[in-house]
Amino acid sequence: MIRSSRLLPGLLMAAAMIAAPVLAPPPAFAADQVSGEVSGDVIAETYAALLERDYVYPETGKRYAEALRAGIAAGRYAKLSGEALGEAIDSDVRAVSPDGHLRLRTPENAAPGTPVAPGAAVPAKRPPKVPVEQAGWIAPGIAFVRFNVFPDDAAVTAEAAKFMADHADAKAIIFDIRTHNGGGLDQMDVIFPWLFAEPTRLVTMATRASVDAEGGSPIDGIASMRIAKGDAGMVTREHWATPNADKRLKSAKVYVLTSGASASAAEHFALAMKHTHRGVLIGAPTAGANHFGRGDDLGGGYSAFIPVGRTYDPATGKDWEGDGVQPDIAVPPAEALERALTELGVSPTEAKALSDAHMPSWPMERRRPRTVK
Repeated sequence: MIRSSRLLPGLLMAAAMIAAPVLAPPPAFAADQVSGEVSGDVIAETYAALLERDYVYPETGKRYAEALRAGIAAGRYAKLSGEALGEAIDSDVRAVSPDGHLRLRTPENAAPGTPVAPGAAVPAKRPPKVPVEQAGWIAPGIAFVRFNVFPDDAAVTAEAAKFMADHADAKAIIFDIRTHNGGGLDQMDVIFPWLFAEPTRLVTMATRASVDAEGGSPIDGIASMRIAKGDAGMVTREHWATPNADKRLKSAKVYVLTSGASASAAEHFALAMKHTHRGVLIGAPTAGANHFGRGDDLGGGYSAFIPVGRTYDPATGKDWEGDGVQPDIAVPPAEALERALTELGVSPTEAKALSDAHMPSWPMERRRPRTVK
């Protein structure tokens, strides 16, 4: 996650696990094998060691590890595999303290714990989300674009940059992130230079110092990040927008559409717009998945996303974990575009028709439990 070849706030967890840097392996655990597969106890102990070593809050990481080791001692995981094992471990972790990014990823051909009943239809998988949808002019002088994800993909970054250049004469831009589930900074870093007239601090990001020292920070080496003073035990960096030379969009109105499905990097984008007062957020509170990190292999086809840092409002020190980023104008997510268009002077009838024509096809509801702090 981040250095242009890395992803960010967890989100895009599967991709993050592929691209993320890997630190030294956790403490070794006995190579217990069950039918040629890594046992549930081995998976749980490997996960416990990683959480204890790297989780953004050391005391919480220690409590996670204690809970998992208690589960091992009680024989909770020994006979489980696949989705059944993942749910048992996730349940024990959530009982300690929910985190919007913590989830065990099970092997694709999961396990004897979740068979499909004879004759039952195998659930159809939806195709992957298209990163950018419906980019263009939605009304005279008003540009619209939906981002479903900020991927580690130079072609998508170029597409985002082209959108901004092609719509540099807009009087307003509407960014739809209602179905955006995460990613990195690359696309943000080609959008923000168009929108700010002065160098502007967007958000602050703090990585656990021990992880940073091992070269495991997903935000180290990114041009838009600046080292700053921060909490003890953390390495703090600030995300900055540096203006480009084109002044046409510097005073354009900006609206950001949000929902309970807007997670991780989408929330980073939303907070940057809200904190700087550069954009107006319309919709519902975002998902509340704040902590950024990187993926780790647990063996046997299992993996986990380990949060190693947090992103927060530099003015208040508050992050959005569990609470989400709050909208400036609260409306049901399905009505957010209609409201933005009417705010820009489009007639209610036309705004409703345009909203219907640009309605996302993916869910706009929160799908993860809120964090108990």
